[in-house]
Amino acid sequence: MTTTEERGYTPTVQGTGFRATVQRFGGNLAAMIMPNIGAFIAWGLITALFIPTGWIPNDDFGQLVNPMIFFLLPILIGYTGGRLVHGQRGAVVGAVATVGVAVGAGAVMGTELENASPMFLGAMIIGPATAWLLKQFDALVEDRIRPGFEMLVNNFSAGIIGGGMALLGAWAIGPVMRTVTNAAGDAVSWLVDRNLLPLASILVEPAKVLFLNNAINHGVFGPLGVAEAAETGKSILFMIESNPGPGLGLLLAFFFFGPRNLRATTPAAMIIQFLGGIHEIYFPYVLMKPRLIIAMIAGGAAGVGTFMLTDAGLTATPSPGSIFAYFAVTPRGGYVPMLLGIVISAGVTFAVAAALLGFGRLEPKEDPTTAGGDAAAAVPPDADPQPGTQPAPDREPVAAAAPDQRTSA
Repeated sequence: MTTTEERGYTPTVQGTGFRATVQRFGGNLAAMIMPNIGAFIAWGLITALFIPTGWIPNDDFGQLVNPMIFFLLPILIGYTGGRLVHGQRGAVVGAVATVGVAVGAGAVMGTELENASPMFLGAMIIGPATAWLLKQFDALVEDRIRPGFEMLVNNFSAGIIGGGMALLGAWAIGPVMRTVTNAAGDAVSWLVDRNLLPLASILVEPAKVLFLNNAINHGVFGPLGVAEAAETGKSILFMIESNPGPGLGLLLAFFFFGPRNLRATTPAAMIIQFLGGIHEIYFPYVLMKPRLIIAMIAGGAAGVGTFMLTDAGLTATPSPGSIFAYFAVTPRGGYVPMLLGIVISAGVTFAVAAALLGFGRLEPKEDPTTAGGDAAAAVPPDADPQPGTQPAPDREPVAAAAPDQRTSA
């Protein structure tokens, strides 16, 4: 995929190794989802307000829910993915092809949609793929089109490629992706039924600090959570990666027990992470002391376990993952379970991280002899020098007396 000005959601990846490849792939997924987060939030708010179990049940407004989740959101993802690959022309054919995937997954207007699946994963595949095909065609015919036929060729090539991929999506890609999506949902349900969902933190937390958080949240848990929320009005899957509690607990541990030269940086980081929802701010703290990933896993698992026990859930992806976003997408009656899970996850992370940091005892004591300017500044300029601590003051050299010059008679 080509890099555009829209892809600024993950750090620029350098290198060609396995880790760089995974990070680059995750960045591409995030770049398709993040520009459309506003649409996801709009759908979440409409769902929270107007479905039969919402704050203000309304049958007329509630009819917006299914068209948005089965058509609008996938088409936006396919459009954005196509634009990342081949600009506006790629965006158009990506959107056209995504309609085919949506229909192939069972989303047909006027039906009850019991067996349909939101085609976010399918849109992430067919949108960029269709744009790539159009890009290859454009490169093939470039400088070969006779003057005056450019618009004709451009329009018909986009229509033929986009329409053909829409047919392929309806016939093959949509049904396959519906099977994959249902299998992933069944796997999550298997974990939930056996109270094993907290084990997901073993994979999620290490991946997050490798800057794969957006790919995990918006590429995996987001689509599955949207499908679950469409049925039940909320989903715990929105809370697995986005929980701001573990990050807060880690930064608190650094504030009290971390390296002394880093403690002053943590208050601002806490504000950015917990209130602003920018989790990337705490990733370097974990990477500099990798053993702290144990604390992140423990805190994440504790939070997910609490969410499960209290039947917590959100109506949409909280983006960014701040406490304010959590309040905005929490359904009626779900504030106490939500806050309880965040507080417990922060407390567990803080306790484990503090223990791994030795409660500050593992940090070396400051040595006045190596403190440099700070130690020197602590001595008043007019203080009496202690023996052996200060060199003798410099003195102006005294010119040697010139020998008497006598003139011999």
